[in-house]
Parts: sequence; structure tokens; C-alpha cells
Amino acid sequence: MIAAAYYGMLRGWRNRKFRQADLAPLPAVPADDKTEGVEGVYVATTTAGDWMDRIAVHELGVRSNADLAVSPAGLIFHRQGAADVFIPVGQLTDVRTDKGIAGKVTADRSGLLVVTWQHDGRDLDTGFRPRHKADTAALTASITTLIGAEK
Repeated sequence: MIAAAYYGMLRGWRNRKFRQADLAPLPAVPADDKTEGVEGVYVATTTAGDWMDRIAVHELGVRSNADLAVSPAGLIFHRQGAADVFIPVGQLTDVRTDKGIAGKVTADRSGLLVVTWQHDGRDLDTGFRPRHKADTAALTASITTLIGAEK
């Protein structure tokens, strides 16, 4: 019975990856960027506005411990056990705090940092939960400044 449930979940994940296979590869992480990041958890990337539509391709749906670095070039999620994710500053459109995204729901409305960005003609939301709650406001302010400087 349990094996059948796992098989169903695996098959669903494969079908999701197949449906999203047309999403272009992600930009490469800048090799020369040594910006220190804020520790936390990379939760997932979803279709913007649909917090349950997790993106499965390019390991965007893989939850992992990570640090989030804010640099003049954009955002870099240095992830453990999964490929790093780089969001160039020109693709960032919004940042907010929220209480949930696929794979993580918090009791606190400001417990999760959600970055909205565009890639390959799609609007995406990426969730990050800082390890220390006090880092949320500083990260939000830094990313807001970065988005404002680009416009």
C-alpha cells in the first residue's frame, strides 16, 4: 500500500516535469561572485500567484538548506544537495513576505520571503525561509532596493 503511494507520487512528479519541460535553462551563477549570504531554507519555486504549482524542472522544486546572497548582479541561492539558483537583477519584479508556498506554511504572515521574477516568459515565485527571523526585514529591504535600482 505504501509502495503504491510512493509510486503515485513519483509518477506525478515525472508528469509535472514533462509538462514543464519547455522552461528554458536557468542563467549560470556568476563565477566571480563571492557575496556572503543569509542562512535559511530554499523552499521551492512555483508559478507566480499559484502557491501550490511547484516547478519541478531544473531542480526548482527541490527544498534544501541554502544561503541567499544579494549582489548587484542579482540573487544567488547557494543550495546544499541541489544546483544553485541565480536570478539576475533584471528578472526580479517583486519581493514580499508571506505565510506559505508549496512545501512550507508558517503561522506567521511574515515568516517566508517570496521573490517574484520572470524567466522564459513566465512569472515565478521563489520562497526562502531565513534561519533567523530578524534577517527577513533586512533581506526584504535589500531586494526591494535592488529591484528599485534596476528600474
